[in-house]
Amino acid sequence: MSRNFIKTTEKNSLYNNLEFKSTREILSDINQEDKAVAYIVEKIIPEIEILIDSIYQRLKNGGRLFYIGSGTSGRLGILDASECPPTFGVDSELVIGIIAGGDKAIRKSQEYAEDSLTQAWKDLKKYKITEKDIVIGVAASGTTPYVLGGIKECNKNKVVTGCITCNKNSPLSTIAKYPIVAVVGPEYITGSSRMKAGTAQKLILNMISSSVMIKLGRIKGNKMVDMQLSNNKLVKRGENIIKSELDVTDLKAKELLKKSKNVRKAIESFKENK
Repeated sequence: MSRNFIKTTEKNSLYNNLEFKSTREILSDINQEDKAVAYIVEKIIPEIEILIDSIYQRLKNGGRLFYIGSGTSGRLGILDASECPPTFGVDSELVIGIIAGGDKAIRKSQEYAEDSLTQAWKDLKKYKITEKDIVIGVAASGTTPYVLGGIKECNKNKVVTGCITCNKNSPLSTIAKYPIVAVVGPEYITGSSRMKAGTAQKLILNMISSSVMIKLGRIKGNKMVDMQLSNNKLVKRGENIIKSELDVTDLKAKELLKKSKNVRKAIESFKENK
């Protein structure tokens, strides 16, 4: 174990006798704890910035971003990765989420899947991982064997690593090249790291994917011009973006999008032919 390592997320809750509280009291208490999370993340923005710039450089040069985790942390990584193609129009193999126990663990916990020190590297090798890629271990405790083993093997094979944890001086944060540590403290329900720790991880993952995609040019102004037009709502959003960007009628915007089938292409094509 790392020096001075304390599992802060496992400490006894600051609250007690939860079963005797009213619904309003429970909600107010949880909300009070949640309010602190954004401020905790704010304090580590410099570390997040360094990690994001490293990810950007690798993706810009043909690398990929991997998230590895188990349980809630693994699911959060998969969520962030899976939202990149529809939101930013990138290939599904650019940002990849891997969870201990495989895809079936997304919906149902797989017993002892997180306890393997060797499986994460086996899972990564299925994607033919190279030194061009970057791997982020997501683990609230910073002690998950699946994640630790994966990050150690990445380091041995010269694959750049980062991590997102919620415990100071955890084993994971000491071996990852770019550690992000959001110390959220004891959970409302002792040890339930899906709560504040999970919220902190989600905020950081949002920052990572959004910032990297903006830097890669997948946003114009503040608009998702490369989004996948996979339903009527998104088609309408695309038409509105075109209308606003080009100052054209609803009918013209609809016509341009139908022809190009992509918001960015519709805007660029119109400007080129104007």
